[in-house]
Amino acid sequence: MQNQNNTNPSKMSIHALTLPIVERMIAQADALQVIVSKHETGATLIDAGIQAKGGLEAGRLVAEICMGGLGQVTLQNNTTFANWPLSVKVHAMSPVVACLGSQYAGWALSHEKFFSLGSGPARALAQREEIFTEIQYQDAAKQTVLVLETDKIPPKEVIEKVVRDTQIPANELTFILTPTRSLAGTVQITARVLEVALHKLHTVHFPLHQLVDGYGVAPIPAPSPDFLTGMGRTNDAILFGGFVHLYVKCTDAAAEALAKSLPSSSSKDYGRPFAEVFKAVNMDFYKIDPLLFSPAKVAVTNLDTGHSYFAGQFNEALLEQSFN
Repeated sequence: MQNQNNTNPSKMSIHALTLPIVERMIAQADALQVIVSKHETGATLIDAGIQAKGGLEAGRLVAEICMGGLGQVTLQNNTTFANWPLSVKVHAMSPVVACLGSQYAGWALSHEKFFSLGSGPARALAQREEIFTEIQYQDAAKQTVLVLETDKIPPKEVIEKVVRDTQIPANELTFILTPTRSLAGTVQITARVLEVALHKLHTVHFPLHQLVDGYGVAPIPAPSPDFLTGMGRTNDAILFGGFVHLYVKCTDAAAEALAKSLPSSSSKDYGRPFAEVFKAVNMDFYKIDPLLFSPAKVAVTNLDTGHSYFAGQFNEALLEQSFN
């Protein structure tokens, strides 16, 4: 696919943009309630919820790191849902690179009993996923960071794989660990509301170069010490409470069709809390309808005509069922 945007994504370095945020997390570790340590391989570990308490601000910064420094993540009060006013709002410069080229958890890393999906700038160095060919994005750096949704310290074999694939020595690698059950993990996952919409764009084959901008908002659920419950709540925050507004340049017919295809309610698996759906397929993500992973409500504005199209709806009843 040819890049038809006016900007050249290859000239943006998500590593250069992300480095100051990583350095801030390390410098303010005590205030952020995270723990910084050295792995046996020499890599830097930032624990944001395993032994550390973590917190809302730690989760917000991790979300901005996941977005390669191109995202602006804010916590705000929202009156849409009576019992869950605290929401995360996400906006991204160059949303395709920020969301699909960095934030998307697309790098599977495993060794024996350890498994985690990696997000963040390191993905653009490894180039292990087909999406990078499609969006035509590469980056170069002397150090990198990878965010792992895990409650375990990665074994040296996983870190050695990241070293091989990124060509970055271990002592220049930083791993941020955010368990789903932690407050920081809950925030950074809910902050994927815009990324989920862009992944849906890719799934329905909407030309990514026709996307100009966008933002998303979703309520932040209470974390749960139970992995399945916590994972279900963060998904449901987006499926039943997420809103995304996309700005595109295309025909009105294409913009209207996109709006209709985007909401989670367009999926055959819609209608139950995510944890129930997950249990019903024996906890196999690949058996879930991929069209389910999308925000509850969307707006699509066509910048060529000024027309806007709306689809989907919030589902407060299912949100309350999941969050409680």
